[in-house]
Amino acid sequence: MPGTNCQKAIQLWSEKNGGANPEEADVVKLLCMSPPIEKMDSSLNQLVNVRHLSLSTNCIDKMISLPALKNIEVLSLGRNLIKKISGLEEIGSTLKELWISYNQISTLDGLAPCVKLTTLFISNNKIKDWPELDKLQANQDLVNVLFYGNPIYEGLSKKQARPKVLEHLPKIATLDGELLTGDDDDGGEEAAE
Repeated sequence: MPGTNCQKAIQLWSEKNGGANPEEADVVKLLCMSPPIEKMDSSLNQLVNVRHLSLSTNCIDKMISLPALKNIEVLSLGRNLIKKISGLEEIGSTLKELWISYNQISTLDGLAPCVKLTTLFISNNKIKDWPELDKLQANQDLVNVLFYGNPIYEGLSKKQARPKVLEHLPKIATLDGELLTGDDDDGGEEAAE
C-alpha cells in the first residue's frame, strides 16, 4: 500500500479539525498517518502561517526545503527514517526548535542556517563522534539539547556525558532534559572518584 502523501495528510488534518483552512493554521500536526507519510513534498508550502509543524512518527527519509513557511518556529520530525539534516536554509531565520529524535542521523551538518535555533532534540540517532558537537557552536542561541541515546554516550551515564558535552557546547543550559547549574563543571570529576 502506498504511503499517504502530504496533500492527503493536510486534507485529513483539515477534516479532523472542523474544516480548518491549512493556509491560516498556526499549528499543523500530521503525525502517525496510516499509511505513513514517506516523503515530504511541496504541498507543505501551503501552510504559510504555520508556526509549529509536526510530521513525527511517519516514514519520511529525507528533509526538503520549505520556502513558503516564513513563520515556522518549531519543526517536529521525530520517529522517522531521516539520515541527514538538510533543507533548512529557507526557514533558518525563524526556526527556533528542531525535534528530530529517533531517526538515523549521524552528523550535525545542515544546522548552520538556523540562526535562532534554541532547542535541538536529536536523541536516539547515530551520532558517534564528539567533534560533531562543535558544528553546533555556530548556533549561538542554542541552549536546550537532547543527545541521549546516541553512540557518543555509549558506556557513559547522562551524568558522565555531561562534562564532555559542555566541553564542546559550553553555553548549553538544559541537557537531556535536565537544567544545568554552576555545579556541573566539576560534576564529572566527583563521579570519577
